[in-house]
Amino acid sequence: MLKIGIASDHRGYNLKKQIIEQLKDKYQMIDCGTNSEQSVDYPDYAFKLGKLITSKNADFGIAICGTGIGISIACNKVKGIRCAKVDRIEEAEATRKDNDANIIAFGEKTTLSKALELIEKFINTKASDEEKHVRRRQKIAKYEEQQC
Repeated sequence: MLKIGIASDHRGYNLKKQIIEQLKDKYQMIDCGTNSEQSVDYPDYAFKLGKLITSKNADFGIAICGTGIGISIACNKVKGIRCAKVDRIEEAEATRKDNDANIIAFGEKTTLSKALELIEKFINTKASDEEKHVRRRQKIAKYEEQQC
């Protein structure tokens, strides 16, 4: 069973709860917080989710904040994370295929049905082994290794 980490700030909390409820029978869901609608700082939960993925304690991650942008930026600060904020099915597929992204992010206003559709496309898309995509991912990893 795939292990899926999920994190949100206070604005994404309700959508996070709904996603967990919908996916808990299909995937092992690991809740990285937050656990209420009380105001919190999204980087704290993004870093926790990122570390869960890079430590190989989860296969993929889901990140939610007000817009999905802030939490995706914070996730990408964790070495080894490739997080993409997506709104469309084509983006969810492309970021897995081309970028081998390991965390998907979206905003709190994403409907539950759309979020589930994006997550399923993301999880079920394999990373491309096409030379140009591999080369580009390797360049990013090499730069990250030199800078971090």
